[in-house]
Amino acid sequence: MTSLQSTLGDEPGIAEELASNQRAISIAEFFEKNKHMLGFDSGARGLVTAVKEAVDNALDAAEEAGILPDIYVEIREEGDYYRLIVEDNGPGLTKESLPKVFGKLLYGSRFHRREQARGQQGIGISAAVLYSQLTSGKPAKITSRTQGAAQAEYFELIIDTDENEPEISVEKATRWDRPHGTRIDLEMEANMRARQQLHDYIKHTAVVNPHARLELREPQEHFKFERATDQLPEETEEIRPHPHGVELGTVIKMLNATDSHSVSGFLQNEFTRVGKKTAESVIDAFRDRHFGREMTWRPPAGHERSVSSAVTEATVNKGQEATAAFADGIDDDLSSRERVSHHELVAAVDASADAVEADTGTTFGTTVRENAVEAAWGATCGLEEEADDALEESRLVGDLYDLVDGATSTRKDDEVVHAFAVRLAGKFADEEDQRHRLTEKTLEAFVDRAAELTEEYDDVTFGETARENVVEAVWAVMVTVPDDPPLVRELADDRDGASDLVEGMRATDIMAPPTRCLSPISADLIEAGLRKEFDADFYAAATRDAGVSGGDPFVVEAGIAYGGELEAEGSANILRFANRVPLVYQRGACATTDVVKRIGWRNYGLDQPGGSGVPNGPVVIMVHVASTNVPFTSESKDAVANVPEIEDEIELAIREASRELKRYLNKRRSMQKRRQKQTVLGAILPEMATKVAEVTGNPEPNIDDAIARIMNNVLVERHVETNGDGQAVKLVVENHSSTNESLEITDIVTAEPTNLSDGASVVEMDGEWFVSWNPTVGGGEESALSYDVSSDAAFDVDVKGVESEKLTVTEN
Repeated sequence: MTSLQSTLGDEPGIAEELASNQRAISIAEFFEKNKHMLGFDSGARGLVTAVKEAVDNALDAAEEAGILPDIYVEIREEGDYYRLIVEDNGPGLTKESLPKVFGKLLYGSRFHRREQARGQQGIGISAAVLYSQLTSGKPAKITSRTQGAAQAEYFELIIDTDENEPEISVEKATRWDRPHGTRIDLEMEANMRARQQLHDYIKHTAVVNPHARLELREPQEHFKFERATDQLPEETEEIRPHPHGVELGTVIKMLNATDSHSVSGFLQNEFTRVGKKTAESVIDAFRDRHFGREMTWRPPAGHERSVSSAVTEATVNKGQEATAAFADGIDDDLSSRERVSHHELVAAVDASADAVEADTGTTFGTTVRENAVEAAWGATCGLEEEADDALEESRLVGDLYDLVDGATSTRKDDEVVHAFAVRLAGKFADEEDQRHRLTEKTLEAFVDRAAELTEEYDDVTFGETARENVVEAVWAVMVTVPDDPPLVRELADDRDGASDLVEGMRATDIMAPPTRCLSPISADLIEAGLRKEFDADFYAAATRDAGVSGGDPFVVEAGIAYGGELEAEGSANILRFANRVPLVYQRGACATTDVVKRIGWRNYGLDQPGGSGVPNGPVVIMVHVASTNVPFTSESKDAVANVPEIEDEIELAIREASRELKRYLNKRRSMQKRRQKQTVLGAILPEMATKVAEVTGNPEPNIDDAIARIMNNVLVERHVETNGDGQAVKLVVENHSSTNESLEITDIVTAEPTNLSDGASVVEMDGEWFVSWNPTVGGGEESALSYDVSSDAAFDVDVKGVESEKLTVTEN
């Protein structure tokens, strides 16, 4: 017992004293003491986080306004502090909204919108202002100008952490040379120890935002990243929540707020991907949980006591002809069915009564119809109250016996199955609701009880699998009831009913959310971004189809760069992005890194010591996750959480891009072996040719053709013959490979060519003539280009379309 607890009885009023010390705290006050949660846990990281939040805001603002972003970032040393200036060319902020955007945490326009955005909660830039005032004691200085405004608005402000409201010290109109945009100027306690992370953030932002122009000027270096495209990201549209991603409390809140009166209208108006047909499926699933399903039984066969006889006995004072027609109509309806439930029987009785009324004029009132239903249902179930062994001989037992026998192991003999069926039938017979209407949970309880009694009295095991199979078999023949669902206002006050609705939504197969709310980068622009910032030999990218996690759509993209000027030593460079924002910190805690480590990179031609972990070599692996709600591991948004659906898509995207890398590396290795072989042949064959010439006394043979044939190369051979005052030139292409080759051949001539063969074209440029030809030469075939030229001409042939290792060019 604590000392406080031991003295509670001695000091009256302690509860009141404790209560007097309790008070609400503002979100700004909370983060004032927990700034590490937002990424401001040190001077080095605080500066990088502030840059990140300001640049992310600038990119979002410009893109939403349809403006190609131009962003300038400057960091200056100011005595004991660092000064951060970020300018953009966005649409600017109005005088009324600016103080709250920068001076109030959890203030923004995107939190309630289901569409892709860099910022979401409205914390980032105001948190940077808070960090600045905490460490330097100086206000943020903000200038903003909207399109068409004569002057800009200038504010100096801090955040009142007690109230989470902006406290403005200076407010005035000012001149600014930008036609529109926003500038924020902060002083903070910081350092440049994280300079590399800062540079990485800016460079990687340029990679995944190839439409943006970025400039960073800091005390030691100056960087400019020009845009690689004028194509803005595809504009996103807000979507409604998806039924598979909402929780019970949210649904109850939506039920209270909606203008819809019916559940069908509520589903169609408040959720995405829910039309009339899908709403009906959800309502059916809701009915199964809320009202339960009704058991169906097989109608009596011809040799059994007929439904017609039972109905005839139960119908009085309606005349023999009308009664017979009424009873036969019900019997005919049921005999046409394989199985029938209570509500289907009620419908059959009503239909027969209405038909007889129309034919004979005899009225069948409510009481007559109810008696007929009761009699027909009794005949269908086969229960006779006056018989001692009614249950044993009932049709229920026979029907359930067949279901149980088909669902359980063949090792259970007939007696055991029959005993189980009798006990299960007893549960149906004892049910107060004689419509045999049960929820799946109630059915499970029935089966469990029948199994327990069978184990107890028959000394036989009825395991979990057998019980589950029986439940599945019986539930499959039960049918959804037609009862109208409660109105929306009734469900809003009924937690259990709302819970049944949520379960019904989750159980219904509903199309994935639309992806118009997302703006992936695209494989082409990912490759363009990698080419712009990394000097490599190979690039590949892949964009996956949209997936769904927790009701939120997401798209995963991956890119790979290899070779060239990339660092050959050490581990691969992993670039992680979420909604076009680089994730600089917590690499080891990110799902992207986990997925990269578990891929077998040796299968793709990369070195991976131990067969697991980040591969080694000159390679950049880039992954981008775009979603309406990226699941981050913390408020600082540094790492993507380990969500299985997202991890699977990350792996598939990386593997898709890596297959291209594997093909490239395999081909490169093949070409390397080919070069080595040609080098050896190039050294041996001249010596052999010399020896043959010496032995035979003949001229030394031309070995170029021999190398081409041995290596299965494409041979391009020039033949020049003097023809009067000029020369006849012929370029012969011999394809010694087994595949077709499409070539681009250009012969550069210093004199004007004439008499060009078919298919050739010529262009004159600076006193040289470019004779071009694009033949496709089949395996084992040849083709030729010919033309005439003056005798003093010089030639230089260029061949494209085939690797240099598979090409031999000779000139006679």
